Amino acid sequence: MSTPRTASDSRRLSREQRRRQLLEVAWKIVRNQGREALTLAHVANEAGVSKPIAYDHFGSRTGLLAELYREYDERQNKRMDAAITSASDNLDSLATVIADSYVECVVAQGREIPGVSAALSGSAELEAIRTEYEAAFMEKFRSAFAGLIPRGEIALPALRSVLGAAEALSFAASRGEITEADAKLELAETIRNVVGRR
Repeated sequence: MSTPRTASDSRRLSREQRRRQLLEVAWKIVRNQGREALTLAHVANEAGVSKPIAYDHFGSRTGLLAELYREYDERQNKRMDAAITSASDNLDSLATVIADSYVECVVAQGREIPGVSAALSGSAELEAIRTEYEAAFMEKFRSAFAGLIPRGEIALPALRSVLGAAEALSFAASRGEITEADAKLELAETIRNVVGRR
């Protein structure tokens, strides 16, 4: 029979284990209570540690939100890189795997990522982080289709339209407004239309 973990037991975690624990608690708070409930004090309390420990890891609520988004983005990039690598070098295959991987990553994260993403618009610092990750996605997208576009690269407005559709459809699927399958199909069709116009 296992015994419950006590606060003194939790202090024995390594720095990386503690960081992981705090991030998992933060995701749980956003999922169950919404992004407004996410504070370092609340994370520390839920994790059974003192506030200074949470502040030591993230510095501020902004730092915590940035870390949550960074973690999500890393998962999304790994999934998309693997999908692109396995795809055939044609428009239909690439459009399908990019759409599938984008939607799957958002849906797998659950309702938390739309809240975290919205919170990134709350400050100049967080907006800069979000903009950096959006630029990386658009460059990855542009690069994936580079060999298929005879008349040059995909323009920024077209890239923005794909990113907007990807977020809107994925977030709608994560909230249950539309099915995951419909989000994937619509996003793949949007990608085909945008790239096909080139």
